[in-house]
Amino acid sequence: MNPEAVPIDPLDALAALYPEFIAAAPPTWRTDLGPGAGPIEVPAGTVLFDEGSPCRGFPLVLDGAVRVARGAPHGRAIELYRVSPGEICIVSSACLFGETPLTAHGITLAPTRLLLLSPPLFMAWSAHEPFRRHVFGQFAGRMSDLILLAEAVAFQRLDQRLAGTLLGRGTTLHVTHQQLADELGTVREMVTRLLKRFEQSGWVTLGRERVVIVDAAALRQMAAAR
Repeated sequence: MNPEAVPIDPLDALAALYPEFIAAAPPTWRTDLGPGAGPIEVPAGTVLFDEGSPCRGFPLVLDGAVRVARGAPHGRAIELYRVSPGEICIVSSACLFGETPLTAHGITLAPTRLLLLSPPLFMAWSAHEPFRRHVFGQFAGRMSDLILLAEAVAFQRLDQRLAGTLLGRGTTLHVTHQQLADELGTVREMVTRLLKRFEQSGWVTLGRERVVIVDAAALRQMAAAR
């Protein structure tokens, strides 16, 4: 008989997933967080925060993933980035530092467990220089990604962007046309039309909520086209 698994303390999980973040935090971080920080568990499809709302805290993902996007949470939107375990949300940090409303929404892509730093605690930790420097360093990295996204939206055709989106996810993608459209900030009909064109070219095969990559080299060539 196998022994029952011992649940991992959420603060231990936080330290394991965010080692640099915790190393930069004040030495009182465990006491500061305490039981009031969570963990919070939410199902897939939960809107964690919305555009124009005040930031209720700084999320630290332990399990699952959060999609951060501009636009309607359950409608047309463009994905800015995703927050996986060990990563931080720059929209939340910008809102807290600037004391401004949120400029994007966050919605869970899978059942998600997270801890939440309250705004006063986040600002108190930010007075600790190593923590502030670490958060701004992460902020700079995310901003570079957002600049690349802005360039792609401004200068790349949708077929190039779709080809790039299909790459790097393995041979079989379990994804709907609507999910791809949401990532690209377009409508489902456009994605469906382009996917059918890719299928006719022999680059992919399509199934129900499934895209199988047949010719990754052709997709890479399309994504890199000038």
